[in-house]
Amino acid sequence: MPAKPTSEPQEGAASPADEAGRRDAPRYLPEDAPGPAREGTPRHAPEDTPRHAREDTPRHAREDAPGHAREGTPRHAREDTPRHAPKDVPAEAVTPLIRGIAVLRELTEANGTLSLSGLERATGLARSTVDRITATLARMGYVRFDGRDVHLSPRLMELGNAYLSALRLPALLAPQADALADELDESVSLAVADLDGIRFIHQATRRRAMSLSFRIGDLLPAERTAPGPLFATEWTDTDWQRWRQRRAADPRDLSFTAVPPRTYGADERDAETFVRRTQEASVNGWSLDDQLIEPGLVAISVPVRAPGTEGTPGRDGRVAAPGTDPTHGTDATITAPGTDDTITAPGTDDTIAAPGTNSKIACVASVVSHTSRHSAQRLRTALLPRLRSAVRAMERELRATPPPEPGPPPSDLARWTGTSKQQLGREFVESLARGLTVVTAFGEDRPELTLTEVARATGLARATARRALITYEHLGLVAWTGRTFTLTPRILSLGFPPLSRTSLPEIAQPHLADLTSRIHESTSLAVLSESGEEIQYTARVATARVMSVNITVGTRLPAYATALGRVLLADAPGPLPGPANLPALTPHTIKDKQTLEQTLAVVRSQGYALVDEELEEGLRSLAVPIRDRSGRVVAALNTAMHASRRTPRECVTDLLPELTRTATRIQTDLHTASRYTRVPPT
Repeated sequence: MPAKPTSEPQEGAASPADEAGRRDAPRYLPEDAPGPAREGTPRHAPEDTPRHAREDTPRHAREDAPGHAREGTPRHAREDTPRHAPKDVPAEAVTPLIRGIAVLRELTEANGTLSLSGLERATGLARSTVDRITATLARMGYVRFDGRDVHLSPRLMELGNAYLSALRLPALLAPQADALADELDESVSLAVADLDGIRFIHQATRRRAMSLSFRIGDLLPAERTAPGPLFATEWTDTDWQRWRQRRAADPRDLSFTAVPPRTYGADERDAETFVRRTQEASVNGWSLDDQLIEPGLVAISVPVRAPGTEGTPGRDGRVAAPGTDPTHGTDATITAPGTDDTITAPGTDDTIAAPGTNSKIACVASVVSHTSRHSAQRLRTALLPRLRSAVRAMERELRATPPPEPGPPPSDLARWTGTSKQQLGREFVESLARGLTVVTAFGEDRPELTLTEVARATGLARATARRALITYEHLGLVAWTGRTFTLTPRILSLGFPPLSRTSLPEIAQPHLADLTSRIHESTSLAVLSESGEEIQYTARVATARVMSVNITVGTRLPAYATALGRVLLADAPGPLPGPANLPALTPHTIKDKQTLEQTLAVVRSQGYALVDEELEEGLRSLAVPIRDRSGRVVAALNTAMHASRRTPRECVTDLLPELTRTATRIQTDLHTASRYTRVPPT
């Protein structure tokens, strides 16, 4: 746990200069304008009060001075650059929430792990502030501690899951993307626009030594991708200006950690190339990436258009490309058949017809390969027709799928925060926990919420919910449409990329360590081999004893004679594998399949397996199942010990409840992590 913070002023406040800066606060949500911002705030939660925001101020800067916008923001926080958020922090923004988001982003950019001192350096926050923020995140299950290191936990993915659920595209289109990847034997991805970048929402990868894929949630610069020019056909003048500003501020793409940085800074020729690619994409309806990200990587993309989105993007039916050098293709006119829609580059005479559609782009589907398998030209000639066919199927799916039936709205999601504040006191930053809980109010049947609906779902006062939404809007995590709020793709920047590649053993390992520390026995996780005849250990935590069970990760043992194997076999379909007469490993081993099947039926009904000296004399083992989101047993958890330490009855009365609780915690993390990602069992 973090070191106990030293005594310091209350958190969350703004200076008098901040109070003077209230003219910069967002002017929306007029229904909450009357009355003080503290309406409904519990008396034990001063962190929601803007008058007390000076505590935790980074030692390197006066963020609360007029004109400064990086309050609690890491000095290297790439997501907090001007392209992602306005410079001026609204006076009603929740300072601890800004700082908590900064911590999560630094952990994300560090691939999920940083020491407490590393977080202090990366964010510029005081150590006591980092301690309190990470303690709060740990209470929420979003991070865990390993010594002085802080690790992102799978439960944090519930924030990204809220966005993906509200978006609905991964759930609707992933089957077609996966089928296309299987058919072409190439990686297929789905991406959405995130301002002047693209962010991945689904990956169907191929298992090869040369693997090509990005992580879900990874952010890439539009100009170095195949989807980028397609999204840019819908950019406005403001979007193009933002893009130019970002390129000028970051010419080597150092803020995009998912791609190799440019060796040299981008120049005007790169801008002209992207303009040309955008113009070509608007005519062709597809776009290529010919080794723009890194040598050898090629991709081709086709837009998936949303149904019922009439109107060509941009002003007056025109999509504005960036202002370019007048010598670039002046007086050139290209017309796409069957349409009069045009795209005009400001400051030039270029006029290029947009594709024959008025529907906006919902996402972009891409096939990704490398030059040893396909050149960019071959992607276009050989794979583009099949990609287009798959995209048409995706668009039919979007048109045919009705909106979800509204279910019962959640309520009081943040009620638990008051109890945590009472239990942990000052180490628990309630305003941070409340703010993060606001994200989970969104979902599949709740893609857009009013302020009143957010307040009702979380159980927070309207003023408290309003301040959290103002903070999220400032950070670019929430968009305000005039009456309702929606989550933006930037929610995926909060831990989703590194966590989207987690495996079941990685999920289970900290839970095994905790279980071992409680019961003082070795614990293990195992899966069934492809043949079904053996189990393979995939995670393990050994206890410190003179006499202990000596098994390492990767060890294989016969499934029929182990508690782990029987839990797995009890759920396996089909007949039992192996010979009719099973080898007797000890005098106690079950040797015939009929008796074994009867034993498995008991295991199936009681939910656990106890094996007493059947694998090895003196060895007693107890195991319980780990189930995926569908209820299928995908792994088993066990503890093993010498028979003299506990009787079979004591194993059931003393150890089984502990194993069951741990299995439930592992399953909870697994279900969260696997909602929109594939979690490998090994």
